[in-house]
Amino acid sequence: MKRIAPGAYQALREALAKAFWYKRNFETYLRMALRDHPELLAGLNFGEVKRWVAHDLVDRLANKEDRYQQVTLQLMIEIASMESFPDLETLDDAETRVADARKAVAELRRWTQQYAGAISERETIEAELAAATQQAETARRFSDELEVLRLRFMELFAMTDPHERGHAFEGFLDQLFDLFDLEPRLSYELDHEEIDGSFSFDTDDYILEARWRKQAANPTDADRFAKKVERKGKNALGLFVLSMGSPRACSPTTGSQRRSLQWMGRTCSVCWSNGYAWMSC
Repeated sequence: MKRIAPGAYQALREALAKAFWYKRNFETYLRMALRDHPELLAGLNFGEVKRWVAHDLVDRLANKEDRYQQVTLQLMIEIASMESFPDLETLDDAETRVADARKAVAELRRWTQQYAGAISERETIEAELAAATQQAETARRFSDELEVLRLRFMELFAMTDPHERGHAFEGFLDQLFDLFDLEPRLSYELDHEEIDGSFSFDTDDYILEARWRKQAANPTDADRFAKKVERKGKNALGLFVLSMGSPRACSPTTGSQRRSLQWMGRTCSVCWSNGYAWMSC
């Protein structure tokens, strides 16, 4: 952005000096306006004449414009937007002093108008950068959480106690579906390591059946699950998850379609037919 014109700095000096009467109010305003940059006010003697203080402050801003340009423009715009002057309105010569303040502020406003667009553009860029940073941080956290779940899934293969593994698989699926905002409602039954429950995707609810075993899925498994889904209604949907084994149930005779995918570091087969699907890893 182009540098601030000397005339704009001078207009800021005049407006600061004339918009306030009481030194305490003058100091309070500047400390609030510049609270994110207290170093700009360090060493200023607010007991001196306001014009001298304003002159020293503006000199500091101008001498380090590369660092404080945005701060200076923001201060200019705030002063230029003043419409009332409480400090001056109770004085004996209030009419004259208020008129002088309005004139000084109007002159500052004339200078700041040319920078308003640049400030808005910069604020937009900063907002976009902040949003991109937040998005990247969210993606990083998601990736980290997904990696933790992947490692947890792989640890299940080393477990030898079927009941303990069933509990661990329960927690894994609950966290996995929650990570993807699938609103899990998992009411698990661990007999024979079967896990039944449900989850949501978009506006649809899915019946879930999950098993962990070494034997492959077979047409009987698929037919039984399909019937379970159908009993829930004509619009019911379902997902059957089998860990370990190959999905023998996916075959042309079952009328399903099949595709391979990578899931939690393993190659899985996904089969689907009307209203239900099953996955084997």
